[in-house]
Amino acid sequence: MHNRPYPHRVVLPARPPLTTPTSRRPMTDHPAASGEQTAVVRAGARWMTVFTLAWLAIWTVQLTPVQLLLPLQLDTPEDDWIRGVVSSGLVLGVGGLAGIVAGPVAGALSDRAGAGRRRRRPWALGGVLLTAACLVVTGFAEEPWGVGLAWLGVSVGVAMSSAAFTALIADQLPSTQRGAASAAVGSSQAVGIVLGVGLVVLLGLGVRDGYLLLAAIIAVVGSAAALLLPDPPAPASLVRHERARHPLAFLRDRDFAWMLSGRLVTNIGNALGTALFLFYLLHGLNQDTATAQDNLLLLIVVYTVFVVLASVVTGIVSDRTGDRRTLTVVATLVQAASGVVIAVVPSFEATMVAAALMGVGYGAFSTVGLAFAADLLPDEKDHARDLGVVTVTAALGQLIGPVLGAGLVALVGGFWLVFVAAAVLSAVGGILTSRARPPRR
Repeated sequence: MHNRPYPHRVVLPARPPLTTPTSRRPMTDHPAASGEQTAVVRAGARWMTVFTLAWLAIWTVQLTPVQLLLPLQLDTPEDDWIRGVVSSGLVLGVGGLAGIVAGPVAGALSDRAGAGRRRRRPWALGGVLLTAACLVVTGFAEEPWGVGLAWLGVSVGVAMSSAAFTALIADQLPSTQRGAASAAVGSSQAVGIVLGVGLVVLLGLGVRDGYLLLAAIIAVVGSAAALLLPDPPAPASLVRHERARHPLAFLRDRDFAWMLSGRLVTNIGNALGTALFLFYLLHGLNQDTATAQDNLLLLIVVYTVFVVLASVVTGIVSDRTGDRRTLTVVATLVQAASGVVIAVVPSFEATMVAAALMGVGYGAFSTVGLAFAADLLPDEKDHARDLGVVTVTAALGQLIGPVLGAGLVALVGGFWLVFVAAAVLSAVGGILTSRARPPRR
């Protein structure tokens, strides 16, 4: 039963939970409202590998422009550099707003696929193809408004595919594997930044060629993952929805609402600490463009090493202990410490230390926090919609963080207040998360 390469869902008559001979752990995670149960078997290595590659492609094409291509594309002369920071913040804000809407909508529509139809694959495939097309358009855009409109399309495509792929965690994995799958998502985020920025910098690609490379990556890898990952037809028990069901019913769940609010605030803190990094090197530490690009890559490598380590370790620990809330709260405090370091000691060496702390904090937070969110899902019939909302909190952070950061830079004419705000918001996010009660394991 544990040797199948792919997980699958089997509809069984209502009866006591199935158990494995070795662990005697219940295999059923979500009782269906219709009186049927959904049994979930463990995913094999092949499923995990394809799932990880899907997220690696998504993070690469989403974060490489955020960290490198968009700041270079929108940078302005030294005597007017604040205008470039503001333009970059507004473009990222427009994209974040689009993702906020597109993610939950795509998830809700996929949840409501008719009986016998695929629920996740059409949205995953459509999202990656839309992302690829809009990346090409972004590369050829010249004016800030054109870049903003094209980036809006990229954000919509990423939100669509992210909602579909994220839903697979709750659809197809038992609770004892959700930490591992979330670790794949979190570590892929950091590796994706290194992969994307590293390819652009080391290959000496210009802005336009960088976007074309990213478009090719998501078109090939994303499409292959969408087609290879299993997507069983929706059973009838999961498509019978109450007519009077409120679209925001998940917010009425106290613990899910606290978790969402903490996740949102923490992601804003992370975006404040990372979205303007290139501008900080250029205008906060007064480095020339070539040096700033090289140092940005170095910082990202340091960040990535610690994200991957923290993601893997905390994912395993959370699966074994089940104490995801405590790990998530501690992670937010470590992330807050990174903002304090860089605000108190504005040097490149201190920035390296801050990058390591940010990697540990956000790596653990993104991994255990996502698994915690999957544990708290209120209704099995709305997995994709509700996890789409969870994913959108990161997009909302990308909306609010850069815009707020640009405003703080313009307010004080520097970057210190940005990192102080990042530390405060990260700590507040941990406090909010601590209010969510973990489910009984």
